[in-house]
Amino acid sequence: MEETSVHEIDFTLINEFFTELERQGPGSAQESIRALGFINHLTSNAKIADLGCGTGYQTFVLAQNTEASITALDLSTSSIDKLNKKAVHLGLQNRVKGIVGSMDSLPFQKEEFDLIWSEGAIANIGFEKGLNYWKDFLKKDAYIAITYESWFTQERPMEIEKWWKDAVPEINTIGHNVSIMQKTGYIPVATFILPETCWTDHYFVPQKARQVEFLKKHAGNKTAEDMIAFLRREEDLYAKYKQYYGYVFYIGKKL
Repeated sequence: MEETSVHEIDFTLINEFFTELERQGPGSAQESIRALGFINHLTSNAKIADLGCGTGYQTFVLAQNTEASITALDLSTSSIDKLNKKAVHLGLQNRVKGIVGSMDSLPFQKEEFDLIWSEGAIANIGFEKGLNYWKDFLKKDAYIAITYESWFTQERPMEIEKWWKDAVPEINTIGHNVSIMQKTGYIPVATFILPETCWTDHYFVPQKARQVEFLKKHAGNKTAEDMIAFLRREEDLYAKYKQYYGYVFYIGKKL
């Protein structure tokens, strides 16, 4: 039986499924705070862009651990609505603003930001393309901090190689990605691998009940069933091959 490709999944269904979850991808508050520790000079005048923010889990980690103003951008209107409501609920609406938009057509001024942040989203436009394009919106000596799917080894089993090459055609090793950061005009400040709990406890486990509820709601809808099968396959493959790949935080400083 042929597997569903991530590119065949309906965006509306993905959006409906994930907007009800706290996180839309692997990660944790602890690891976001760890990455933030490598970034200097985020005063109350600083401006941060969180690109591909989803419902803003990490946006609020940034807001609660800096004094900066944050503009969070995502394609999903429902995600941005949820983010802006949460900002009001937390009394952060003066510093946190969600807007609907695309990461490859940013509505910002050149050299506007002190930090561009993006967790689990740059693959949607390409690692090198994203680093190149986003750099224009950073001030000199400003920072970029992103998580990106990466190989931990030079070689890996064909099954997982094939699955990830389909999902993220540019996927490569940490060393290669650091060299791309340098090539695109950044000083690599830090890289670190997200721990397994960022996948298991913070991404896969919260999906379990949601998957059951989602299948019940969309009973008989093959597209919805294929999407849940894809997500379950993702979890199975991670359990089997997690020593070969994962998300890596890449932190760079614009030259």
